[in-house]
Amino acid sequence: MIKTVAIQGIKGSFHHIVSLEYFDNSVETIECMTFDRVVDSLIIGESDAVIMALENSIAGSILPNYALIDNNDLHIVGEHYLDIQHHLMVLPNQKIEDIKEVYSHPMALLQCKEFFKNYPHIKLVEDKDTAEVAERIHKNQLKNIGAIASDMAAEIFELDILARSIQTIKHNETRFAIVKRTNSEVPENEINKVSLKFEADHKRGSLATLLNVMSDCKLNLTKIQSMPIIEKPWKYAFFVDVTFETYADFKKAKSIMEIMAYNFKVLGEYKNAKL
Repeated sequence: MIKTVAIQGIKGSFHHIVSLEYFDNSVETIECMTFDRVVDSLIIGESDAVIMALENSIAGSILPNYALIDNNDLHIVGEHYLDIQHHLMVLPNQKIEDIKEVYSHPMALLQCKEFFKNYPHIKLVEDKDTAEVAERIHKNQLKNIGAIASDMAAEIFELDILARSIQTIKHNETRFAIVKRTNSEVPENEINKVSLKFEADHKRGSLATLLNVMSDCKLNLTKIQSMPIIEKPWKYAFFVDVTFETYADFKKAKSIMEIMAYNFKVLGEYKNAKL
């Protein structure tokens, strides 16, 4: 039973919102400023599970988080999709012309950069967490400083929203993984999505052959992401998500891929949250 979950950020952050939607209020939230600290909390047993953003529909994959899961032999046991609406917020009684600097997480800034082209007087500054900036503005009563964060952050830290939904693409979704130390506790007959990692031989058609195995075994490829292997220049590992109708189809593909691929690894078996 999960009693504690670690998140990157503080109350009011998007990771906190996911924790409230995925778990109930009886689960204690451990606030961490970095994903490295999030993973450390899981490894040392401080938390029972952690929540990690993996990809965003505007900004793409968060590769360092894939590496953290892989390198620490952790397991994805679930996923959650969250509609991300970024709002520009400040202390009350200020106008956008008064704002000199806006601080937020790099991913939030990336998702909103088009909006700020209309306000060249505003300097954008990368920070650790969306909600933590909102908290700092409230705590220190910082005028002429803005944050990009959630509705919840504005409410918690008593800030006014100057502009709503300032992200470049209005439908902005982030996929979060629920991660534990042990493999999936989802019953086999309920598993319909799997995250994999493998390396392909550096020969013509080697990756295509593996993808054909997935197709022949009735697996639906929903994501493929390459990542450089640091100790092997110009060679790559592939992170792949597949969905399927029956677990038997995956087992068949797995038995073949374990032979054909290098360093084949199952990162997680869980329910597809998009169904």
